[in-house]
Amino acid sequence: MKVILLTDVKKVGKKGETVDVSDGYGANFLIPRGLAKLSTQASQKELARDNAAEEARQIALKEEAEKVAQRLESIEVKFKGKAGKDGRMFGSISPKEIAEGLEKQWGIVIDKRKFIDKYPVNALGYARLRIELYKGSQGTVVGTIVVHIEEA
Repeated sequence: MKVILLTDVKKVGKKGETVDVSDGYGANFLIPRGLAKLSTQASQKELARDNAAEEARQIALKEEAEKVAQRLESIEVKFKGKAGKDGRMFGSISPKEIAEGLEKQWGIVIDKRKFIDKYPVNALGYARLRIELYKGSQGTVVGTIVVHIEEA
């Protein structure tokens, strides 16, 4: 029995794939649970339409991420921190604080988990951090943000 998987199924296949399974497994397990549907000409056309729509959505997401990456190149997020005599800070600025500062100062919302350089910034001056803005079928878009820490 040929079925189109609606979700990822362990040891069978990934969402959107057309796989050949035993009649009992398809009719009694996959189809009733909504994990798959029978592969017909109509369902194949619907799958092709869904794949084309998903591809267009991924292209739009990548273009948006590229715009954000360009904007991040010209942005500097500023923080103030106390430092000792040797220029080292008391404490540090975490990626979460940097994401919050970016949203507060520039209105750009980025998830703290998207930071590639996850280390906290603990020195006065400038630091450059990379952020993964998009990862998908169209490739990867990485932006760079400049963090400037001044002495308070």
